[in-house]
Amino acid sequence: MMTWRTSLLAGAMIPTIAVAQTAPPPASAPKANATLSDRVPVETFAKLPGIANPKLSPDGTRIAAKMAIDGVQVLVVAPLFPGGKLAAIKVGATVDINWWRWVGDDWLAVGIGSQDMLYGEDIYVTRTLGVKADMTKINRIDWKNSGVRADEILWAARDGTPRVLLSRQTGIESESQWYPSVSEVDLSTGKTKTVAGSQTNVFDWYADGTGVVRMGYRYEDDTRKSSLLYRSANRDSFKVIASARGKQDIVVPVTFRADGTAIATDDSGGRDEVFEVSLPDLKLGKKLYGADGYDVDGVIDNATGDDIDGITVTDRFGHIVWLNPKLKEIQDAVDKAVGERRARIVSWDRTRSKFLVQVGSPSQAGALYFYDPANGSMQRYSWQNSDLKARTLSPVSTIRYKARDGVEIEALLTLPRRHSPKNLPLIVLPHGGPFARDSEDWDWWTQYLAETGYAVVQPNYRGSSGYGTSFAKLGEGQWGLKMQDDLDDAITHLAKQGIADPKRVCMAGASYGGYAAMRAAQRNGTGDAAPYRCAISYAGVSDLQAMQRYDGKFLYGKTRGDWLKKQAPDYRSVSPRFGAQTFSIPILMLHGKEDKRVPVKQSRMMAAALKEAGKPFEYIEQPLGDHHFTRGEDRLEFLKAMGAFLAKYNPA
Repeated sequence: MMTWRTSLLAGAMIPTIAVAQTAPPPASAPKANATLSDRVPVETFAKLPGIANPKLSPDGTRIAAKMAIDGVQVLVVAPLFPGGKLAAIKVGATVDINWWRWVGDDWLAVGIGSQDMLYGEDIYVTRTLGVKADMTKINRIDWKNSGVRADEILWAARDGTPRVLLSRQTGIESESQWYPSVSEVDLSTGKTKTVAGSQTNVFDWYADGTGVVRMGYRYEDDTRKSSLLYRSANRDSFKVIASARGKQDIVVPVTFRADGTAIATDDSGGRDEVFEVSLPDLKLGKKLYGADGYDVDGVIDNATGDDIDGITVTDRFGHIVWLNPKLKEIQDAVDKAVGERRARIVSWDRTRSKFLVQVGSPSQAGALYFYDPANGSMQRYSWQNSDLKARTLSPVSTIRYKARDGVEIEALLTLPRRHSPKNLPLIVLPHGGPFARDSEDWDWWTQYLAETGYAVVQPNYRGSSGYGTSFAKLGEGQWGLKMQDDLDDAITHLAKQGIADPKRVCMAGASYGGYAAMRAAQRNGTGDAAPYRCAISYAGVSDLQAMQRYDGKFLYGKTRGDWLKKQAPDYRSVSPRFGAQTFSIPILMLHGKEDKRVPVKQSRMMAAALKEAGKPFEYIEQPLGDHHFTRGEDRLEFLKAMGAFLAKYNPA
């Protein structure tokens, strides 16, 4: 028997709201002001970003983005120039708006998701909407004939028509429905037409710039064998052109060139680099780009989708290496205009002659600008934080130190402004993931802690992404062990530098970082040798076995289990829930009830275990909170609780 707990599979209505608000007026080119010495209140740091993930319409007249309205982020289409009205789509608190993209000038494809119940188990369900840009019409794209995953857009038409290729599961009742097929969809009508039928064990499809489905990636979860299916045209049948054991051993093209070759990333040299690739033999050709010491992130297709214009890279900070000479010239002009701050082109019109540019720094929240090279002016569209505007706060730098076994660790260090950088109280703030990394960028949480008087170190511990294959593999089997040592060793390094007081340190983190904070409270002991005075966990994982069950119920469940086993061979020994008796420092835990990435049960179980063990803890559950702090009210409650907890156990 099946029961559906939320709206997506039940087909509930998605309400729209029209927001009576004019577009923000343009302003002159960005100018940074001097650092102000007065302390910034906590409410300022809790403000939601003014605009998130903005997308410029193909005709260059409107922006689609998440904007903060009444303390909640909603999807908005806004005119680029003054005088027009905003239109917004708002969904219930239990439904996420995950992504959006323009398809022609008048339609958006929008991906949404929600937690649902299938055969008594919690799962995450995704769906696709066709949304008219003025928000007067919303089409649910064949929801009744969609399975658990139904929101992957492979291609969007470039001729102005609202057509996309959608890869989706078509149901849950049979195996053939579970493997996704590819349909051409008219977003304006919701009508679909199958262009590539499902194939056993093929979950990933790839299309070229003309809308031809060219490849399918097959992975057999039981045998852990993979293969790549290929064809050159719709009239051809798919043929296997490569096979391997494991998921990472096949070169998978990401862009199909007009000359019959392709572009792919490959890590055979130890790091992800970008290569030309011949088809169908997948032989690597010319290396187009490799970053010294770092993986590349991905590529940016050109306007026609048959080559690339640029490569995205994160070294000390994220940026784009433009291969297109015109776009490189534009980037150089923007960089010159903003001076010491950083400018990243985040969106463009169909002719790539008008641009949205994010300007800021790790110490400045910054703003979004519209840039038209034809008239040479940058117009400010929106401050990211309307209270801070262009204020510069605490400085951020990248440092390196050696872990106790000699592994070099890169980390971010934020030093509190208005304080001498000597003998400071310290917060160790590990990132989530754990296959992720921190880089020099504005971070409201870190800047709040620095404003309160703490130095903050964010180590990219072994197993973090971006540093190549070998560094990633160093994390295998080391969850809560050597990965934890890397965090502790940051204290030793900063104490030797005279920057941090090793007797005044707390750890804080979210998701995997929250797990690390729990683990620090559990394993590091008491007395003079104890490195931490307290710990703070937001949405932390306390039971790895339970998390594996939640993550691995469906797609690639056995493979995900294999991966997690590599990271933590003995779940129980490194799961804080089962070591509650050994917690030696107070811990503050917060968790959103609507968290769909790490279920709230993870913190509830930890709180229950600590209560039974008689250990000091505080637990706050946010009824509408999610994994990503998308509500200003939840951010404020979190920052205030953290500030009070730190003032009690590790005052600055």
